[in-house]
Amino acid sequence: METILLIDDDVDLCAMLTDYLGRHGFHITAVHNGEAGLKLALTGNYAMALLDVMLPGLDGFEVLRKLRSSSSMSVLLLTARGEDVDRIVGLEIGADDYLPKPFNPRELLARIKAILRRGTRAESSALNIKQVSDSVSVLGLELDSSARTVSCNGTPVVLTDVEFSLLQTLMRSVGEVVERERLAEAVLGRKLHPFDRSLDMHISRLRRKLEETCSLGERVKTIRGVGYQLAIPSTHRHRGGQ
Repeated sequence: METILLIDDDVDLCAMLTDYLGRHGFHITAVHNGEAGLKLALTGNYAMALLDVMLPGLDGFEVLRKLRSSSSMSVLLLTARGEDVDRIVGLEIGADDYLPKPFNPRELLARIKAILRRGTRAESSALNIKQVSDSVSVLGLELDSSARTVSCNGTPVVLTDVEFSLLQTLMRSVGEVVERERLAEAVLGRKLHPFDRSLDMHISRLRRKLEETCSLGERVKTIRGVGYQLAIPSTHRHRGGQ
């Protein structure tokens, strides 16, 4: 049974979700303030966290910011409906996905399952790409899908699960353009809604981390109106398992 940490000051909502998700095979630990939620999140005892933005004391953004300084734990951010800025800020800080309140519990369940599947799902299979080994090497980037680790010229690159899956998918399709819709299905486990910037924000964070680590951010290209591409010079060659 997967254990999920729910950080939300709405006691009634927590009770409802504890019951609903419990009937679908999840164990829920609910806390109602940011400080207690952060402390539990940092124990590493939870598969993921559901984090409300509007919390007393330490708000959801601060919880997420502090958590991301030392943990890549999956986080689904719960935001107020219509507050687009909250979603953008949350994704910039490092949320894996977001869901606006009020939401349908079935939609929440689908998002949770998609996030939890991400760690073990073969994204390359979703794009009909044959995975020949657990490792991929290109442009000095070394990605090990079994260990879920990435390094650049020997320097570790710390990525969230979403960022790792994005990079893995782009590396296994190196030089090719991966359409936004296919990338969203493979990495987020869902279709993008109109004006949904989730994928763009995750790409932006990945690009920034690659730039800071080994000046490769510009290699993650946005192909306007189509998708994204990990571009390489013609002198380089994509290698799997070498």
